[in-house]
Amino acid sequence: MKSPPARNRRADALRSRAAILDAATQVLNVDPDASLEAIAGAAGVTRPTVYAHFPSREKLLLAVVERITDEALAAMDAVDLNAGTATETLLHMIDAGAHVTERYPVLLRMISAQPVSAEADRDRHLPVADRIRQVIEQGQQAGEFDDRLPVDWLVASTISLGHTASTEQDAGRLPPTVARDVLHASLLRLLGAAEPADAPASRPSPPATNAGVSGG
Repeated sequence: MKSPPARNRRADALRSRAAILDAATQVLNVDPDASLEAIAGAAGVTRPTVYAHFPSREKLLLAVVERITDEALAAMDAVDLNAGTATETLLHMIDAGAHVTERYPVLLRMISAQPVSAEADRDRHLPVADRIRQVIEQGQQAGEFDDRLPVDWLVASTISLGHTASTEQDAGRLPPTVARDVLHASLLRLLGAAEPADAPASRPSPPATNAGVSGG
C-alpha cells in the first residue's frame, strides 16, 4: 500500500497533467503556434513541469489528440444502439462525435497537417472505426444497408466523408447545418439506406456556387 505522501504526489501529478492538457487544448485551439511557456502559464505550472509530463511538443500533441478522441468516443458511446434503426443510430453517432470535434477546429487542422504514418493514422481512427463497423454490420443484418459492399469499405468511406464535411465547413464553403445535411445524404446513398423517420421535414439547400462544370 502506498504511503499518504506517495498518494499525494501521485494525485498532484495527475492534477498537473490534467491542467496541462486542458491548457494545451484551449491555447492551441486559439494559437496553434503557441509556445510551451504559454501553455505552462495557462496551466499554472512551470515549463519544466510540462516537460516532466511531456518530453516534447509532439508528445503533448499526441496526448491532446487522445483526449479529444476520448471525448468524442464518450459522446458516441452515449448513443443508445437499441433506441432506433441502424440508420438513425449511425447518424446520431456521427453527429455526436462531430459536436465534440467541431469545438476544436484550429487545433484539429494543425494536428491533421502533421505528417503521420499510415499505421499511426489507422490506429488513431481504430476506436471510431470499431463503433461505426458495429452499427453498419447491424444495418446490413437488418436489411437496412446494402450488404453487397464490404463492411471495411463502408467504414473507411464513412470516416472519409466525415472528414470531408468537416473540411468544407471549416473552410467556410458550407454552413454547419448544410455540411451536416450533405454528410447525412451522402452516407444514406453510400449505404443504400432510406431516409430515417426522425429526419427533418425539409433540409436547407446547399449554397449555389459560381463554378460551372463544362463538358469536354
